[in-house]
Amino acid sequence: MEKQRIELLSPARDLACGKEAINHGADAVYIGAPKFGARAAAGNTLEDIEALCAHGRLYGASVHVTMNTLLFDGELDAAREQAVALWSAGVDALIIQDMAFLEMDLPPIALHASTQTDNRTPERVKFLEDSGFERVILARELSLDTIRTISDATTVPLEAFVHGALCVSYSGQCWMSAALGGRSANRGTCGQPCRLAWDLKEASGKVVSAGRHLLSLKDMDRSAHIGPMLDAGISSFKIEGRLKSQDYVKNVTAFYRQALDRELDRRAGSTRVSFGRVTHHFTPNIEKSFFRGGTDYYLSGKRGKVASPDTPKAMGERMGQVVHVAKDHVTLKADKGRTPVVNGDGLCFLDPSGNLKGIKANRVDGGLIRPSQPVAKTGLFKGAVLYRNFDHAFLKLLEKESAERRLAVDLSIKEVKDGLWIAAADETGRSVTHWFGVEPVPARDKDKARKTLETQLAKLGGTPFYLRGLTLNLPPLFIPVSEINRLRREVVALLLDEAGAMPAWDSEPVSRPVIPFPETRLTYRANVANALAKRFYTRRGVSSVEPAFEATEPEGPVTVMETRHCIREALGLCKGKAHQAEPLVLENEKGRFTVHFLCGVCGMRIEKG
Repeated sequence: MEKQRIELLSPARDLACGKEAINHGADAVYIGAPKFGARAAAGNTLEDIEALCAHGRLYGASVHVTMNTLLFDGELDAAREQAVALWSAGVDALIIQDMAFLEMDLPPIALHASTQTDNRTPERVKFLEDSGFERVILARELSLDTIRTISDATTVPLEAFVHGALCVSYSGQCWMSAALGGRSANRGTCGQPCRLAWDLKEASGKVVSAGRHLLSLKDMDRSAHIGPMLDAGISSFKIEGRLKSQDYVKNVTAFYRQALDRELDRRAGSTRVSFGRVTHHFTPNIEKSFFRGGTDYYLSGKRGKVASPDTPKAMGERMGQVVHVAKDHVTLKADKGRTPVVNGDGLCFLDPSGNLKGIKANRVDGGLIRPSQPVAKTGLFKGAVLYRNFDHAFLKLLEKESAERRLAVDLSIKEVKDGLWIAAADETGRSVTHWFGVEPVPARDKDKARKTLETQLAKLGGTPFYLRGLTLNLPPLFIPVSEINRLRREVVALLLDEAGAMPAWDSEPVSRPVIPFPETRLTYRANVANALAKRFYTRRGVSSVEPAFEATEPEGPVTVMETRHCIREALGLCKGKAHQAEPLVLENEKGRFTVHFLCGVCGMRIEKG
């Protein structure tokens, strides 16, 4: 029986990040297209994407490109042209939100349904599968039980986030940023109002909570749940972070590569998607890259603490508590297992008012930390909990070559007329043959000749290969070292040429299935912003389609966000599902919203107007 192939999917802000993600163990990367990606600040040129595809093909790693914004009518032709160009560049899949793509004449590039398509139910995922999507990226909020139910009801591969920043709203169902200033999350320009400080008030004006980041969440960390996620039906584990730095991509990819490999080693029926032996030159630690503290985000079915109301910024790893304060230094009682604070580390803490403060460790002597300014100016106090959000030594490690990925290659050599015949095959299944002209001079020292040949052929450092097996079907010959080295270089070049060759793909447009949509009326929440998307639904039996919020903002009170997070629960004000809470008001200098509590399902609906 063929093994189930499991994918680790890493983000790529740019070509360099994408290459490092693959080098550190990613089976696939996702990267922003030049236009129409949900992170407008993370677009990339076609040339860079093509280069990333070539690097990925070497290891059997795929490249997925995000084109997951809503499209307006005037953008449809440009979007189609870009999709075709990406297919020609070697891209394996497009991640999309807009159903207009399924009404376009496109080559047979795989379409993945973005989490922006609000994939929460078996019915929704089944519809997307039957409509021609080759993968569905699930909503982040789903429990293992719900994932299992969706998996049981469908056959389409399921992708789920395993790590990274969290949007408080169900993806694709947030219009708060658009309502505040026209910066639409569905158009790739979200202003992140959920990370701002808000006042929470009763309808009478009484303040319940002032100046806190009530919609800001911790970061997802599901590293302890990889096995259960596999059992529930997840085949692609996705790391968030297309705006993150290269050190983040290296560290987090390495961490999850190791965690996923440990789990796969325990399973006879599963294997990773791509190839190559990955060696990390550091010990990965997710707390050392941008990290707001971790949550499994309802995966286990438990509510837990998901909010980060004190600050939307990354505090990093907890280091310990200040036990003494002097004029020019503080004494830290370190938490067990932490690597020591060193000169140049960045530290932070919450002051007594709950404000985040930062310091730089200018000099460290054991547990004594001397900041770069007088202690009195830093706000440090006895009892303060220190976190390290800039690990100087760790980041120095990541500035260097921090991983290598090499493919196993087997060589077979036999003597033929006027030279040698070489067959080479790497672990991906690629193979080449090569005739090498050399004068067959019998060796005087047979053992030395054979040893020299083996040693020189194994010198594959600086290439993506290592020698796994060598079969010599020839008598001991004297071959100059320079000639053996030339033979090795020529065979490596042939393998690299074979790896770089573009696959032969059918370019004929694909016809997508047309199946009935389970509803006949759609509101603005369906995110239909162009004529092709409207045609997609009307051809499937929908009789009434409202335009998207971004096309025509609905009149009167309108829902701008729906969440599983509950502010009342986070503040300890919840009285249980049986007690329907009265609406409260969120307000700051940017705007004012009414919060309706969905007490039967433990969530919120936030409304403007």
